[in-house]
Amino acid sequence: MKQVKEVNLTEGNILKSLISFAFPVLCALFLQAMYGAADLIIVGQFAGTNEQSGVATGSQLLNMITMVITGLTMGVTVFVGNAIGSNDRERASKGIGSGIAVFAVVAVAVTVIIVPSSDILTVVMHAPKEAVAQTSGYVRICGIGTVFIVAYNVMGAIFRGVGDSKTPLVTVAVACVINITADLILVGLFGLGAVGAAIATVTAQAISVICSLWFIGKKNLPFDFSLKYIRFDGVSVKRILFVGIPIALQELLVQFSFLFIQVVVNGMGVTASAAAGVAEKVCIFLMLVASAYMQSISAFVAQNNGAGRFDRSRSALFYGIKTAFVSGCIMGTLAFFAGNILSMAFSNEASVIAASHDYLKAYAIDCLLTAVLFCFVGFFNGCSKTVFVMIQSLIGAFVVRIPVVYIMSQIGVTSLFYIGLATPVSSVAEIIMCIIAYRIYKVRRKI
Repeated sequence: MKQVKEVNLTEGNILKSLISFAFPVLCALFLQAMYGAADLIIVGQFAGTNEQSGVATGSQLLNMITMVITGLTMGVTVFVGNAIGSNDRERASKGIGSGIAVFAVVAVAVTVIIVPSSDILTVVMHAPKEAVAQTSGYVRICGIGTVFIVAYNVMGAIFRGVGDSKTPLVTVAVACVINITADLILVGLFGLGAVGAAIATVTAQAISVICSLWFIGKKNLPFDFSLKYIRFDGVSVKRILFVGIPIALQELLVQFSFLFIQVVVNGMGVTASAAAGVAEKVCIFLMLVASAYMQSISAFVAQNNGAGRFDRSRSALFYGIKTAFVSGCIMGTLAFFAGNILSMAFSNEASVIAASHDYLKAYAIDCLLTAVLFCFVGFFNGCSKTVFVMIQSLIGAFVVRIPVVYIMSQIGVTSLFYIGLATPVSSVAEIIMCIIAYRIYKVRRKI
């Protein structure tokens, strides 16, 4: 069997180690973004605006669920990273087994809630009346696949915790290829629209999980593990949930704030609804580097803190900010001046492309800000300061972002640019809170 290559993040050049770990994460996130964007791109090219609006609105809900699950699995990454950093193989095994047990329950619960409630959720999201059936069908079918979303994210969290960021890259590559191929067949060839896109998504998720399990079976893990560890170990569950629940709750409420934006935009008509969905998909690509650093810094900091190397953790934060900011400048420039070209990948309707570009001009500002914010969030997550991360995110979402969107909607703006400004405004507020918290924690020697 092939040994899983564990990357020791506690030794060597900090920037080199960070980039070496982050690059496969970046590639995996890119493929994951392609995986998620394929539905909207192919539906936009082969179906009408109503089908595209259904996918745009439905994918917002499914993205919220995925982000919550990803946030919760961060508890596994941090737990395993700390155990590996302190060379405690037994603790790592208990943490992984407990994580599998916890997320098995989560998978069942999410599926039971989402699938029979798709019609109600469609109404709650204020889907345009022309796209109600498409939205409900997309949500219902994708809801069936939530068990695979959970399984994939748990396995990815485990591998990142042990310093292996390459295996998740391979599994998501498989999912991406399957999803795009199935989309082209079901949507492009058979004209199934939003329903076809949903079937393609679920199929790809299922095959990806099967491939992940196959890869795991071919590798020797860098710690002891067997079925006996799959149980609810009290100490492990408590530590995983202590880190994961605040992140998951943060993601839930922050994604709710973005869902609120989609609801407001849906009230502006089907074109605006489709345009917002297009812009959000483009933004996922624009934020890839910052997102990769957020995940990578969390794993890097968790291992180094476990080894008592707090100096390396702090240095990784600032290396991450500097390098991510360069990317942010490039992505922001593309969004502001070429947002219409980027939007063409997702739609062939001139009105949708123009409205999406307006939205992206506001996000161009946020590309610079998230380079800083996401690195801070990754750092605090790795330090297990997830309660603070939750609080600052909720303030940004509910004290800043939602009120700004509401005000813009009440003064009768017709351009999505002004709606989009709510996001960079909230990012500024969150960065200020992160800087203050960093200084306080450092003075108290808690980071």
